[in-house]
Amino acid sequence: MPHEKIFIIGLPRSGTTSICAAMLELGYNVAHTAYTQKTFDNAQVIADTPIFTDYKQLDSFYPNSKFIYLSRNSDKWIPSIKQLLQRMYVNVTRNDGGFNTIIKRCYQKTFSPFTLENIADDDFLALCYLQHNNEVHHYFAKRKQDLLTIDISEPNSYAKLLSFLSVQDTNKHGNFARMNRGGKVTAWKDLKHDKKIASTKNGRMSLLDYLSNSEV
Repeated sequence: MPHEKIFIIGLPRSGTTSICAAMLELGYNVAHTAYTQKTFDNAQVIADTPIFTDYKQLDSFYPNSKFIYLSRNSDKWIPSIKQLLQRMYVNVTRNDGGFNTIIKRCYQKTFSPFTLENIADDDFLALCYLQHNNEVHHYFAKRKQDLLTIDISEPNSYAKLLSFLSVQDTNKHGNFARMNRGGKVTAWKDLKHDKKIASTKNGRMSLLDYLSNSEV
């Protein structure tokens, strides 16, 4: 396949699991999140953390890559992301453990300031979404050929993906499977496929230094 990497840069709860599942069926090696150099080396498609935060650095590190931004109607995205962030709050903010430092950095940066009051506020979440959206499209304003923007709930979104990647769907799926319904976030973990790439190795984090120390 011709592209260096394909990065899914939509925010969490915008359909990242569904598009990752579709990319598996199209024959790509896919990682839903990446925390080790080995993951970046082996995966052709990578989504979620730290991609939605670090796509600019990844663009420099992996030239000739393609990027897919996932949009979602705010009426559906806000309640979903709110539920996720509230469940994550303790492990994102604690200093004595919790999530790995990469997850903490990405969420604290994208939803800053990451407070209980803010993540319960629809207006705050809408602003975070808008800021990320605007930043992505400003960054790719002069490179529109490298960015695909789709809402996977729209009927023509799958066809747009195939066109963007210049691939054919030999399995004739024709659409994206709806996954992680009802606030669940385990669909990727439960999915069995020989092209899934692990995000970690033995639970140890060793992501590239340039990402681990990123302030961009």
